[in-house]
Amino acid sequence: MKLPATASVLCIAVLLTSGGCSEPGDIAAHAGPRAPNQLPNIVLVLADDLGIGDVGAYGGETIATPHLDKLAASGVRFSNGYVSHPVCSPSRAGLITGTYQQRHGWEFNPAGRDLEHGMSVEVPTLADMLSAAGYDTAMIGKWHLGHNTPHHPLDRGFDHYFGILAGGSLYIDPQYPGVENAGRVAPKRDQRISVYRGRRAVHVEEYLTDAFTDEAEAYIREARQAPFFLYLSYTAPHTPLQATKPYLDRYRHITDPAERVYAAMVSALDDGIGRLRRVLRETGYLDNTLIVFLSDNGCAGYLRGACSNAPYAGYKRYHQEGGIRVPFLLSWPRRLAAGQVRHEMISSLDLMNTFAAAAAHTGSSADGKNLLPWLTGEAPAPHQYLYWRSGPTSAVRNERWKLIRYNRTPFTAADLDPTGRLPAPPNGWPIDSPHGQMALLYDLKADPGETQNMARRFPDEVEHLSQAHRAWADLLPERALLPPIRSTIADMHGETVQLLF
Repeated sequence: MKLPATASVLCIAVLLTSGGCSEPGDIAAHAGPRAPNQLPNIVLVLADDLGIGDVGAYGGETIATPHLDKLAASGVRFSNGYVSHPVCSPSRAGLITGTYQQRHGWEFNPAGRDLEHGMSVEVPTLADMLSAAGYDTAMIGKWHLGHNTPHHPLDRGFDHYFGILAGGSLYIDPQYPGVENAGRVAPKRDQRISVYRGRRAVHVEEYLTDAFTDEAEAYIREARQAPFFLYLSYTAPHTPLQATKPYLDRYRHITDPAERVYAAMVSALDDGIGRLRRVLRETGYLDNTLIVFLSDNGCAGYLRGACSNAPYAGYKRYHQEGGIRVPFLLSWPRRLAAGQVRHEMISSLDLMNTFAAAAAHTGSSADGKNLLPWLTGEAPAPHQYLYWRSGPTSAVRNERWKLIRYNRTPFTAADLDPTGRLPAPPNGWPIDSPHGQMALLYDLKADPGETQNMARRFPDEVEHLSQAHRAWADLLPERALLPPIRSTIADMHGETVQLLF
């Protein structure tokens, strides 16, 4: 049990009467006797910018991911698992609410504005729902949905919190012996990227991925109230690229520094999955724990080949498959047969309704589906369409076809700043299309790599999908809570388009 240096009088009283106490938000301290658990524990693990081609279970060969591969073998691997946005914060807003994030205004990355703003408090979170169902709720890791009250994790349904509130942080002191750094790395953590226990900033010397795993292991071992919901939101392998010697030693054969460090970071993440499953097994929880693993979006193109979304086109920021189709695994040994591979479309939005059903809670989201009846053969495929929007960029797919619309732009590489972005106007980027839009239609069954634009050949499919997207978008607010201030350009089949995120 971890306690502050000086315990309060109230905490001392609790110690005397119950044997334990905690600072508000403390992960490792719980009260009450360990109880039999009929409802499943739920563990949601989120990677940050992990490419689908970086996982062995999805065909990755460069990085060894034995623990993720075992998790896949223990349950269900989804080949068409999607997130609701190709960048971090809005994707997380969709995941944590089970609702298209555009409905509640969190459409773009806050880009530092989450110090003062946050995701709407009008929409309930997974933690709100599971807390109402009687679960103890803990979050470890990256939040990225608001720093202060009322947007802090402890205000959004979580009983315990340990992690970073920002979009990223140093993993370790860059000068620590044996550490390798690739690309831009800050010299130290400032207040914005601090690590917090509850609402209090704390000093962490350990490699951050390992520290998050340590906290998760301690929470599970010391949990005395079951069932519990653990949201373990790793920052790995998001930049800055940093890794420690034990993980780097596995990849000394990789000569490119960025690729070597990235591989080591994924290896640390994979080890964390192994430790998580081991502690669940040792505590007797594994059989009746529903574990979900996914990434918040695809890996980043600005890593210049250090990561992989193969065999899909595009990266983080793109609405191509490489930006939104992610590694997505689900395991529940007591309920679901092992070794399943499912090819129908699912979404991160589905986890709200799936967890609600597992927790015997009556709440639900209109945007997500309960996956359990489908996975047990009692219901058809969950989705006919999935939708995306990021300002003027839109996308929609059905079982076969996918339509994307990007803004054409006169910007060129000469207009990019040193970070590879376009400097935003004072009030953010407008969301109209002054230079028109480019329509991209892909036959995902025949061409999952999105190499052939079929829009001119199949105009009826373009119109059909356009109508479906309009019907969805007509129900959304036209404007987001915060205007987009991040943008870049990309080449699409010989034309330059602007990506807003």
